[in-house]
Amino acid sequence: MTSAQPRKVTEQASVILAPNAGPMTLDGTNSYLLAGPGATGSIVVDPGPDDAGHLAALADAGPVELILITHRHHDHTDGAAGLSQRTGAPVRAVDPAFCIDGAPLSDGETIEAAGVLVTVVATPGHTDDSVCFLLQGDGPDGSVLTGDTILGRGTTVIAQPDGSLGDYLDSLRTLAGLGPRFVLPAHGPQLPDLQQVARRYLEHREQRLDQIRSALDALGADASVAAVTDLVYDDIDPSVRFAAEYSVAAQLEYLRSPDHSSP
Repeated sequence: MTSAQPRKVTEQASVILAPNAGPMTLDGTNSYLLAGPGATGSIVVDPGPDDAGHLAALADAGPVELILITHRHHDHTDGAAGLSQRTGAPVRAVDPAFCIDGAPLSDGETIEAAGVLVTVVATPGHTDDSVCFLLQGDGPDGSVLTGDTILGRGTTVIAQPDGSLGDYLDSLRTLAGLGPRFVLPAHGPQLPDLQQVARRYLEHREQRLDQIRSALDALGADASVAAVTDLVYDDIDPSVRFAAEYSVAAQLEYLRSPDHSSP
């Protein structure tokens, strides 16, 4: 069991860190509680794992009015049904399979609950159902909950089977266009400037694509995912080799598509 208490990170957001640290989850999943000034209830974003202590901490922080999901991965969703059962709060996600007594999320819709306004921003790429949540009124510049689209440190994986590098690059451009919002990622520390970090992510992806192109020049255009991974990620920890292969597969698919292949 955990006795974690919410840690306030912006005017409208507090966070409780789930006890699920690992190579892919970093320190664990950041479960956010959103509430406006004077609100008695909250919106929980990404309840995280089905951990009794963590769910109790989220429920005990105050009445939960709504549960929102950034994307379908289990480290974000496994606790949703249990928290909904504890609190009676509906669950909303893009994927209807994860909704409980609530409608699927739609790009551009604005949700009003717990004294805050939350705008849904579709950001597919990490998965095809990934969304971010814009809190326009959260402090002087607003904030954005970025799920796994932007992390507090490191870079995200283009996850199989539904991740798409082309979609991901478009989503990063969308986020960069939102300006210098405060970043509330699902893993890792909070960051001060969304525009800056989104641009940095774009530069990193372009550098990786250049490395993949060079690997294909050396290995041949039909080189396998494993062979390219060996060359480009030669210092990868074996525990996250699968994630590197996911990223390489997504990059190869992108480069081999008719729109991006060399003449």
